[in-house]
Amino acid sequence: MARTLTVIVLENGPYLLPGPGQFAPEGAEPQATKGKQIALCRCGHSENKPFCDGTHKRIGFQAPGGTLTVPVPEGDA
Repeated sequence: MARTLTVIVLENGPYLLPGPGQFAPEGAEPQATKGKQIALCRCGHSENKPFCDGTHKRIGFQAPGGTLTVPVPEGDA
C-alpha cells in the first residue's frame, strides 16, 4: 500500500507538513527539521526559503486554504 503525506494549506499562509523530519529541496542536501510541523513558504517572499518566515502577513498574501494528499515514493522516509 502506498504511503501518503497530508499537507495542510493555511488560508493566506504557508504549507504545513508534519515533523520532525528531513526536507530535501531539489538539488540540495537534506536538512533535518525539528518540531511538530514544517512550514514551507507559499507566498514566494520568505527570506528563509523554502521555509516560511511570516512575510506573507506583512505583504498581505491571499490564497485559499485546504489540504493536499501527496503520495510518498517507496523507499523515502
